[in-house]
Amino acid sequence: MSTLKAWVHTLRHEARDILSVELHAMPGESLPPFEAGAHIDLHLPGGLVRSYSLANDSRERHRYLLGVLKDKASRGGSRAVHEQLRVGTVLTISAPRNHFPLHEEAGHSVLIAGGIGITPILSMARRLQALGRSFEVIDLARSRASAAFTEDLAALACPVHWHFDDEAGGPPDLRALLTARTPATGTVSDTHFYACGPAVMLDAFEKICAELGYANAHIERFAAVEVQAADDARQRFTVELRQSGKTFEVTPDTTLHQQLIALNANVPFSCEEGICGACETRVIEGTPDHRDMVLSAAEQASNQVMMVCVSGCKSERLVLDL
Repeated sequence: MSTLKAWVHTLRHEARDILSVELHAMPGESLPPFEAGAHIDLHLPGGLVRSYSLANDSRERHRYLLGVLKDKASRGGSRAVHEQLRVGTVLTISAPRNHFPLHEEAGHSVLIAGGIGITPILSMARRLQALGRSFEVIDLARSRASAAFTEDLAALACPVHWHFDDEAGGPPDLRALLTARTPATGTVSDTHFYACGPAVMLDAFEKICAELGYANAHIERFAAVEVQAADDARQRFTVELRQSGKTFEVTPDTTLHQQLIALNANVPFSCEEGICGACETRVIEGTPDHRDMVLSAAEQASNQVMMVCVSGCKSERLVLDL
């Protein structure tokens, strides 16, 4: 995956434990274009690589805007952003990639943000407003103090439903909120629903949308959900890396991920949890056992690519384009 340099132009406290990071292009350069819903990798001090969603207007070329929550369960990434980044710091970043695309031609869009999940949602709202499309935002947070980018969202002057747990006396009734979403134009079948936030919210969102018959429901996860190996997944299989000519065996004592790291394979691992898409690899031969949260059901069924950081194999042999 291609990388480039960018420098930290602005660091700003957006909310409790949330820092925004504005990255600018190096002098004389511009940043690669991106679409609403995209994210980039930051190569952080200590060799850490972490993915963060872009919150700014996708028409901008001079900057990327990120929002980073200082996670109490941080494996080092968010802590490095909050404690080590300084204005002027030059970072290596990836080009943007998008596994949470916006369907711009939808009759109506409902954008739901939970906490730091506002980052891709804000970029989507900016894009839909620029296109003059029908949309609304539901912004959920534990308190006003912990809600990021509220001024940016309010400045869009779009329909927003705010919910703060401490003021409302408890968490939101997500079922009621989704049931009440009547599109201003089009029909429910022409309405797309997007959600980004904590796992418990996303699990409820998917369940409720399925029960309500909302077929166009899309999510992006910031935290992995463990996917168990399929019943027909093999504990032992052979892997060929076609480009490098290397062959190895995955055994019950190892994983594909571990073997690729040991061989210094040309794979840009980032989250190592199957949620960011950095390690997407083309499958030349074999049947993967998909355990990621990135690929759609149709993409997994096609077996054309796989996320090698978490996935396994159902066939005796797996040939990868590495």
